Amino acid sequence: MTLQTIADRLGVSRMTVSNAFSRPDQLSPALRERILAAAQELGYVGPDPAARALAKGTTGAVGILLTDSLRYAFTDLVAGSFLAAIAEELTPTGLALTLLTASGSDDLVPARDVAIDGALVYSCDPTSPAVAWLRRRKLPMVFVDQERAEDVPSVNIADRDGAGAAARHLLDLGHRRIAIATNGQHGRYGFITDPDDVVEGHSSRQRRLGWFDVLKPAGVEPVVIRHPLERTDDVRRDTRTLLDRPDRPTAILCFSDATAVGVLQAADDLGLRVPADLSVVGFDDGPLATQLQPALTTVHQDVEEKGRLAAAALTEAIRRSRTGETGPVPHVLLPATLVVRGSTGPAPL
Repeated sequence: MTLQTIADRLGVSRMTVSNAFSRPDQLSPALRERILAAAQELGYVGPDPAARALAKGTTGAVGILLTDSLRYAFTDLVAGSFLAAIAEELTPTGLALTLLTASGSDDLVPARDVAIDGALVYSCDPTSPAVAWLRRRKLPMVFVDQERAEDVPSVNIADRDGAGAAARHLLDLGHRRIAIATNGQHGRYGFITDPDDVVEGHSSRQRRLGWFDVLKPAGVEPVVIRHPLERTDDVRRDTRTLLDRPDRPTAILCFSDATAVGVLQAADDLGLRVPADLSVVGFDDGPLATQLQPALTTVHQDVEEKGRLAAAALTEAIRRSRTGETGPVPHVLLPATLVVRGSTGPAPL
């Protein structure tokens, strides 16, 4: 079934039928209705998407380049809220979303091979070649939770400021034995003696720098435990070991609210009370934070605003690419603010 089949049935040109699907403003409403009715009767679903994309020079889809695990997009509540905000912002544009993993094989490298008009690079492994592939394709891009590049629009969170505020909060409460529970996509895990010697994503590095900005001048040398992304069971195990020591910390700073869950579970395993025996601070202020008991002290980031701004920046970058328009590359830094709840209290005597 082709456009010509419908054209022959109605006695019109093939271009007229094509316009009914791709340029409806070129036809009268009555003629377009006749064409669509004939197409439905004959079982024609519309022009081939690949052929249409080739003719228009656009795929009608944008990619979101994630970490090596696409599962993260569906299981992490913060990532889910971010993606939902992007989808909502893109809905009026008609652009579809394509999730791209940063990994690949010799036969298929999504960043190299999947047809898209532009891409959001979100919290991606800094050692991944996927970003380089997108650059080689000269696709419009926006970096989110990534190291800033002068020639690529970006939307980031003031992670370092937020982490510093969290550390200062614990010092103000009298804590001096403080630990850090963070994560990473590869490298050494467990107890880390030299955090500078591991490869970190942008958010992990900025939060670590923020914590150390405040703790080091106060003479606090935090114990650092590091776990793979999404592995709260590893956090629970290592935190249990940490808290079972005679010199256990009285407070733990966590990379995320999800990390804080593993820390709280470990404290419960050992019969420690939060915050009487142990104070815990998260990061993100996602849905988990107020569901936990006690409610979690954490650093708030506006994930939905981050998603909306990222999507808007990408559609603008695509528009500029098509029109050849130049101008300053926008870089947005959203605030990160401490929210004090019930999981932190004065250091135990």
